[in-house]
Amino acid sequence: MGDRPLLNRRLDGFGTTIFAEMSALAVKTGAINLGQGFPDTDGPEAIREAAVRALRDGRGNQYPPGPGIPELRTAVADHQQRFYGLPFDPDTEVLVTAGATEAIAATMLALLEPGDEVIAFEPYYDSYAACISMAGATRVPLTLRAPDFRPDLDALQDAVTDRTRLLLLNSPHNPTGMVLTREELTAIAELAVERDLIVVTDEVYEHLVFEGEHIPLISLPGMRDRTVSISSAGKTFSFTGWKVGWVTASAPLVTAIRTAKQFLTYVSSGPFQYAVAEALRLPDDYFTGFREDLRAKRRILADGLTAAGFEVFHPQGTYFITTDITALGEKDGLTFCRSLPERCGVVAVPNAVFYDDPEAGRSQVRFAFCTRDDVLREAASRLQRW
Repeated sequence: MGDRPLLNRRLDGFGTTIFAEMSALAVKTGAINLGQGFPDTDGPEAIREAAVRALRDGRGNQYPPGPGIPELRTAVADHQQRFYGLPFDPDTEVLVTAGATEAIAATMLALLEPGDEVIAFEPYYDSYAACISMAGATRVPLTLRAPDFRPDLDALQDAVTDRTRLLLLNSPHNPTGMVLTREELTAIAELAVERDLIVVTDEVYEHLVFEGEHIPLISLPGMRDRTVSISSAGKTFSFTGWKVGWVTASAPLVTAIRTAKQFLTYVSSGPFQYAVAEALRLPDDYFTGFREDLRAKRRILADGLTAAGFEVFHPQGTYFITTDITALGEKDGLTFCRSLPERCGVVAVPNAVFYDDPEAGRSQVRFAFCTRDDVLREAASRLQRW
């Protein structure tokens, strides 16, 4: 094999994810895991039973259709109409994927070529950088800075070059919790139209907005045919292991993305697709109740972190809180997070791993609040004692 590294050079630097490292630390030390973003309780019992029913009835146990089962594609289209007034053809403008992560990967592989540039908000979810690299493109970060993490729209305009192919946006934003305003979205849409850019929007936290509102970029003038809207069931219904996501976009974009997607997983999550189709039709009080429950959890953890001496940046959405550890006499978030489980029995994630420029987030640490109230209170107590 000679001296050539085994790993494709496009993935150089993408080792074990920080989530795997911190979750392993949590298991090893018995610490409370507020690092990885998954709930510690399952979602609605009726939806879990819908999956069991599909399994028993033999629906989805064999390969489902490549684009996703018709029931789920119709439910996704109806969801977009119900919440945002957006019409989509379930046969040509909806694609079911193995979670939003595959949707992002398939979109990057389908729409990018070597030499293309992708502008993405920094800090960004770690799969963004890997997917852009696998497609052979170059990522160009637009840094969101504390305390409010608003995008610098002038800097965004300056970052666009003749090589810019697409913008990859995430709102509500993980890890900062920033939610784009209508004014910001309008400016981004105008820039995309002016420079003829594709925009990919990761909207998995669309039902977890505590301040402001979630406005799909695809609903703005000029964006219907140039936006790829991505979401999933995992965060909204608390079944993250089912890995059911979807793309909604114009037919030509969906066709391109489906071409790449079919050679990734082809299909996935057969019986779970039927259950998610039912979940998307839950009454409004499920969605509002889910949001208010997380709002209360946000308050519990934010108050506990503040009492423990962290500088807390209150998120407008998602189920993550970004903090700064400088006031604790600490400077390096990665070192801090690696020692935290042993020191006080809590696991968090350093934001620096979500930056191309780690200095921009070196002293920031992210905590997840999608766990039971008693667990959040115990974690807060441990942090305060420490």
